[in-house]
Amino acid sequence: MKALITGGAGFIGSHLAEALLAAGHSVTAIDNLSTGSRCNVEHLVERPQFQLVVDDVLNEPHVARLVSQADVIFHLAAAVGVKWIIDHPLLSIRTNLRATEIVLEQASRSKTKVVLASTSEIYGKNNQGPLREDADSIIGPTTITRWLYANTKATDEFLAYAYHRERALPVVIARFFNTVGPRQTGRYGMVVPRFVCQALRGEPITIYGDGHQSRCFTAVGDAVRALIRLSGTPKAVGEVFNIGAEQEITILELARTILALTGSGSPLQFIPYEKA
Repeated sequence: MKALITGGAGFIGSHLAEALLAAGHSVTAIDNLSTGSRCNVEHLVERPQFQLVVDDVLNEPHVARLVSQADVIFHLAAAVGVKWIIDHPLLSIRTNLRATEIVLEQASRSKTKVVLASTSEIYGKNNQGPLREDADSIIGPTTITRWLYANTKATDEFLAYAYHRERALPVVIARFFNTVGPRQTGRYGMVVPRFVCQALRGEPITIYGDGHQSRCFTAVGDAVRALIRLSGTPKAVGEVFNIGAEQEITILELARTILALTGSGSPLQFIPYEKA
């Protein structure tokens, strides 16, 4: 199988590339390295079954050529991380919407299966968990920039459904819940690597709110296995799936666990949401 991974030098994309190669498939990864990194796939570039293309998914002619050579597309390229999105709202909107439209349009020409990476963020402020795939999306006001990520990813899903229904494009949607693991960076607001880096540097562990908000964290290896299984499951076409763990942990418990594991004496610093 020939797989195309958009955002293939990113955190999840690089782990997906490893797993596909280990299973005997060939992989082409396209990434503009804005939030991904060549370091994530440096150990793969010498392998004959792997190709890294440093380019933007917005380059439609190039993407068209890559799509025409693929048996399946994992569309992971997106603007990610609350901090990055707040700092780059226009680019975030263009990346999350236009890039997805390009991938779906080109894939529809050859009916190439697309596994679209979405996010638990589309549920917004819906806290009536455990969240089912058909749960309501409760999004905050458009004056708050952070909500543009949830809105653009929800629109990506609408686009995927539209191409599936009108053009018979085989699509599968996977919503990630707080995926964590090696090679994840805290530069864009991800909480686990941010806490780890603060602890190792002896800096205060910054917690927004009172820390009693809870999250389910998913190991990246589990998320990748789910992606690959979904890509090979005919009944998954046209459906959406949550990919996450079931065990919750509060942010306060997470911070204390990281402090214990690193042996750090960093203090906890609580920041009210209105100052975040």
